[in-house]
Amino acid sequence: MSIINQNKLPLSSHHYFHPRPSPRVITRVHCLITTSSKPKVEPNRLVIESPSVPPTQFLATSKTPPQANDPSLKSTWLHRVWLASGCTTVLISLAKSLVGASSMHIWVEPTVAGLVGYVMADLGSGVYHWGIDNYGSASTPIFGNQIEAFQGHHKWPWTITKRQFANNLHALARTVTFIVLPINLLFDDPTFLGFAGMFSGCIMFSQQFHAWAHGTKSRLPPLVAALQDLGIIVSRSQHGAHHRAPYNNNYCIVSGVWNEVLDNHKVFEALEMLLFFKLGVRPRSWTEPNSDWSEEIGDQFL
Repeated sequence: MSIINQNKLPLSSHHYFHPRPSPRVITRVHCLITTSSKPKVEPNRLVIESPSVPPTQFLATSKTPPQANDPSLKSTWLHRVWLASGCTTVLISLAKSLVGASSMHIWVEPTVAGLVGYVMADLGSGVYHWGIDNYGSASTPIFGNQIEAFQGHHKWPWTITKRQFANNLHALARTVTFIVLPINLLFDDPTFLGFAGMFSGCIMFSQQFHAWAHGTKSRLPPLVAALQDLGIIVSRSQHGAHHRAPYNNNYCIVSGVWNEVLDNHKVFEALEMLLFFKLGVRPRSWTEPNSDWSEEIGDQFL
């Protein structure tokens, strides 16, 4: 409270009273309250406590990024052989589908099957990407090398743009050869072969679509940039969101058409909860990434 002293002046047309403003006093009061009572637990609220269950460990990656002349980024003749084998296998599927459709005078079914294969390849790439991003380690049978490689990719994502073409695709091309070649030998149905050819082809080239999604638009071939802008292959902006915290979205890398659906409906989060309750395994995305997993900016070989 303040008191303002006022001079007693007669009120007239020549004299006016101008009070001075009251000084403001700001006081901070800190209250500390302690209680021994326990917090109430709402009976209808689900509370998950899992301190005793360790999360899937982050993988130790190399402390230095690959250099421009690193042999691991170069294509070998074996890589080129596997790529040629995979491409030939996909072309055989599509060729048999076209020949069968022509001889049977059906075009709608094989065409629709091919479109379904393209759409489902995007979903398949997302499920696979989510799995190896969140579970397993370098010692995991069959998938260990890919798991370790993808974790290294999160640390230095720009290195994928420096991988030579066959080096980037040979692993998927080898898988396509082993799986799709027997299909080509055993089946003649043009609709099924149209689906198999388109699905396997998109899966095989998804890693290249992935690499282009990390490139700068000015350095991409104009056709590739146009396909990204049309949403036919995954765009740079969409996949870029996957490499920003919380690192648990935009897993699909063919066209990215499934990303919004899967993320908005929290499909992968539901799968993570299911695996946690059934197997007690926590995904890496539940724990804040450490320096071995989060992105490190380098010279990018510029």
